[in-house]
Amino acid sequence: MLSSTGFPIQDLKKWGNSLDISQYAASSFPTKLTFPNFTSEESCRYCRSLARKHYENFSVVSFILPRKLRPHFFNLYAYCRWADDLGDEIQENKISLALLEWWENELRALYAGQPPKHPVFKALEETIDEFGIPESMFQNLLIAFRQDRTVCEYETREELLAYCQNSANPVGRLILYLARTTDNESFRLSDAICTGLQLANFWQDVGRDWREKRRIYLPKEDRERFGYSDELLRTERSTPEFQKLLAEEVQWAEQFFETGTALINRVPKRFQLEISLFHAGGKAILEAIRRENYRVWEHRPKVGKWKKLYLLWNALFRRN
Repeated sequence: MLSSTGFPIQDLKKWGNSLDISQYAASSFPTKLTFPNFTSEESCRYCRSLARKHYENFSVVSFILPRKLRPHFFNLYAYCRWADDLGDEIQENKISLALLEWWENELRALYAGQPPKHPVFKALEETIDEFGIPESMFQNLLIAFRQDRTVCEYETREELLAYCQNSANPVGRLILYLARTTDNESFRLSDAICTGLQLANFWQDVGRDWREKRRIYLPKEDRERFGYSDELLRTERSTPEFQKLLAEEVQWAEQFFETGTALINRVPKRFQLEISLFHAGGKAILEAIRRENYRVWEHRPKVGKWKKLYLLWNALFRRN
């Protein structure tokens, strides 16, 4: 049985596709890709394999979701993971953008009724048909992944929130389609939780994002307001200015979780555990940052295994 390595780019190479294609124009590159002739069943198994090999929390998801929904969850994850890696795990800008263009063309072909070739789209076809998911949910993610290749910092909070609108919020909305809870108010509450999660991850990974990708998500207007200059940023130290700045950003992110709390009781009961875990997990990241006294340059805050078990226990036995 063909399975995933856990890394889409490695899977692409395993299937016989070379990424050393700098001599090709972006428009001609997609024609160079080939894929095994997966059946629909094999495609679903591939998505499950990708999810379980890479993302540790999917063991928990497999436990809390109804059995019949798990394959659809894995299919959605596989789409997001492939798109994310195509946009973020390839050093050469030209190649990455060409791959994202190819991925978008595959998506458009699927919605145009053409038989999918890629295993993720073969698996995704059933999920889209079953839950009536519009193309825009998937397209918005691609906007964000392209933006990651061209934007390394954000001037204002409004610009950062606009990025979250495409990078994080569609994921929550995709889950709501599985829950068949797609009213505007539920979308609004889900957007709040997903934006909070995105911001929490940004503040947790300030050091990693800067050192590995030279990206800084702390809005420039906020950095200037606290006197955290570009010169101080380049020292990669948690100065007093930085600690005060991050304390406010953590408080800002926390407000999104407070706004989104009501979503937990709006979704069907079989989804309440999952939503409450995402909600509590994001807040736990913010608590971990506080415990480090906002010194995230020196030590990346983590939510320990016992804390994760505690969050799961609380979610399992929560009382409405």
